Amino acid sequence: MSKVLRFEMQVPDPESTIAFYSNTFGWKFTKFPGSRDYWFIETGEADEKGIDGGLMKSPDGVARTVNSIHVSSIDDFLASIPANGGAIVVPKITMPGMGYLAYFTDPSGMLLGVSQADPNAR
Repeated sequence: MSKVLRFEMQVPDPESTIAFYSNTFGWKFTKFPGSRDYWFIETGEADEKGIDGGLMKSPDGVARTVNSIHVSSIDDFLASIPANGGAIVVPKITMPGMGYLAYFTDPSGMLLGVSQADPNAR
């Protein structure tokens, strides 16, 4: 089985979103190193129930939340998505030192991410 790993918020104005969630819920945002405008979101202590997330500027200006599912082999799952009626929206992206990420839609059109951890990813 593959479990939901994290959520990702795609928003038109990251700075105001960061301010809202930091001030309202105490969430901590850490900018991802490199040129991408991406922040990690820590929603609580490691021993608390729940998941953490990420934040990025929406590529099309639409606010949305995307859940990412952890998989053992992103290539295997990317092959099975279209075979089961889904569609790949963003092909595999390398997140250096972390792993791989891709986005897909399920047969109903819901947008989701699929993620494979790999600290050796380059």
